[in-house]
Amino acid sequence: MTTIGAASGLLTDLYELTMAAGYLRKHMPAVATFELFVRKLPPARNYLVAAGLEQALDFLERVRFSEQDIAYLRGLATFRHVDTRFFDYLREFRFRGEVWAMPEGTIFFPGEPVLRVTAPIAEAQIVETALLSTVHFQTLIASKAARVTKAAEGRMVIEFGSRRAHGTEASVLGARAAFIGGCAGTSNAYAGQRFGIPVHGTQAHSWIMAHEDEAEAFGEFLEVFPEEATLLVDTYDARAALEKIIGRGKKPAGIRLDSGDLLADSRWARVRLDEAGWNGVKIFASGDLDEGRIAELLRGGARIDGFGVGTALSTSSDAPHLSVIYKLAEVAEGGESRMTAKYSEHKKTYPGRKQVWRARDARGRYRGDTIALEEERVSEGEPLLELVMREGKRAGPAASRDSQARLREAQERFHKQRERLPEAVSGLEPAEEAYPVLYSERLERLSEEMRQSLVRATAP
Repeated sequence: MTTIGAASGLLTDLYELTMAAGYLRKHMPAVATFELFVRKLPPARNYLVAAGLEQALDFLERVRFSEQDIAYLRGLATFRHVDTRFFDYLREFRFRGEVWAMPEGTIFFPGEPVLRVTAPIAEAQIVETALLSTVHFQTLIASKAARVTKAAEGRMVIEFGSRRAHGTEASVLGARAAFIGGCAGTSNAYAGQRFGIPVHGTQAHSWIMAHEDEAEAFGEFLEVFPEEATLLVDTYDARAALEKIIGRGKKPAGIRLDSGDLLADSRWARVRLDEAGWNGVKIFASGDLDEGRIAELLRGGARIDGFGVGTALSTSSDAPHLSVIYKLAEVAEGGESRMTAKYSEHKKTYPGRKQVWRARDARGRYRGDTIALEEERVSEGEPLLELVMREGKRAGPAASRDSQARLREAQERFHKQRERLPEAVSGLEPAEEAYPVLYSERLERLSEEMRQSLVRATAP
């Protein structure tokens, strides 16, 4: 857990530091604007959910180079000829820039800047890797959680993925991101303490197996947890186990099915529980579940009240990465600003600082987004990026000290925005028509003018 909250300047790719040394050697005082966005949607996704901003801002406020960090860099052959002033710069390094971002829980689409950084170019370059990593991971998991919770059709989904996550840090931040994407809670106790996420747990097969008698195992667990016990019934035979529980006459809060025929067993269990007068006992299911399996179970009439989803959620197993990038959009130096763009095939970017505007129809449903230059005002719609950091310190709503309240607000924001999406876009199947995202006429015109200018400049 040592890297959660870590803010070493070495949490970057080496070439960010070599470029920073180059900028300083050149005495380049430029202020640069970089934009972080996703180039394309992964398979089966119709939208993404912004997450990770909280930890990104934590990093920007705290990033430093320790004496040990600087000594390490001095010892690298790469830096043997670098002027000592570079290491003095690192010793005093602070992020002093400005950040605009979409609030966590915002639904967004390819090409839309989810975060925009304006800072002295070396600063903006050094923090690139950490920003990409932080926003990428949590956005990936929140977007997967959005699909899982959609499939559950309002039933409770608990994030169960800690033991399959890619390390302890991923388990904690994955639980946080899953909560933003609609999960009701997590099994991870540290995430519960750290972020105020509701924690849930039942019991493992080992509890049952440690007792010689299965009925005794159930009874003893109920003695310890008389009001909240959810009993795992499939260690040997799910139906026989439920009969033992009913026979003891002490009602649990719920039962959990973790294997076998979840459809048939849940339907049988619901009938049997109701016959016993235990209508309030919930049926919880787990075991290699994902959004497809959940949707299939509910279409078949499964009587399941809640789901525990682990591996598929904490690893986003069907789409384990996003094409997230951080590209230079503008450089300002000596009172002059120069917009920048990339025109290589299949990797084009658009110039200038940008804002995203979202329009609604008469019913309040989202009908399309427009990516425009920052200073443009799109007549229809509301801007999505807001100021979250000024001079290296949190600003606006992001400056609130109650980070747990901001997390709950992020989940609420996601729920409200998903309800406003076109029905086909909010669904699990790839939408026949993608959600409309356009570039403003002015931005398109500027981009084409810059491209033609570059073509003329490079012509033989």
